[in-house]
Amino acid sequence: MKRVTSIGGIFFKCKDPKKMREWYQTHLGLNTNQYGAVFEWYQGADSTKKGFSQWSPFKETTKYFEPSTKEFMINYRVENLEALVEDLKKEGVTVTDSVETADYGKFVHIMDIEGNKIELWEPNDIVYEKLGIQMGAKTTK
Repeated sequence: MKRVTSIGGIFFKCKDPKKMREWYQTHLGLNTNQYGAVFEWYQGADSTKKGFSQWSPFKETTKYFEPSTKEFMINYRVENLEALVEDLKKEGVTVTDSVETADYGKFVHIMDIEGNKIELWEPNDIVYEKLGIQMGAKTTK
C-alpha cells in the first residue's frame, strides 16, 4: 500500500494572512484567494489526472496546529486513509483525531517524533476542482 503520494498543502502562521497573500500574489505571482493559493499539477502515474496542493497562511493565533507549537503544518496526500491510520496506530504513531470526511476528501492528523502536527488527506480531486471553480478560484500552474 502506498502511504504518502505527494504534498497536499503547506500551512503556516503569520501576523496578517491577507497581507501575506497579497505579497505572494504581487511578488511571486500566486493566484490567491481567501484561503491561500491552489497549485494544479498532473499526477506522474497518470499524466491525464489532475492533482492539487494548497498553500495557506493562517493567523498566528490559530489553534488549528495544536497540539503542536510549531509555526507550520504540512498536508500529505495519501491513498486509503483508514487503512493507513490503522497501520500508523499499530506502529505507535500518535493520531490526534478521528478521520473526518468532506466532499473533497478525508482528513486526519498525526504527530511526528518532534511534535510537528501533520495533516493526512485522501483527496477527491474531481470534487476539489469543482469547489474551486464554484468559488472562482484560479489555480497557480
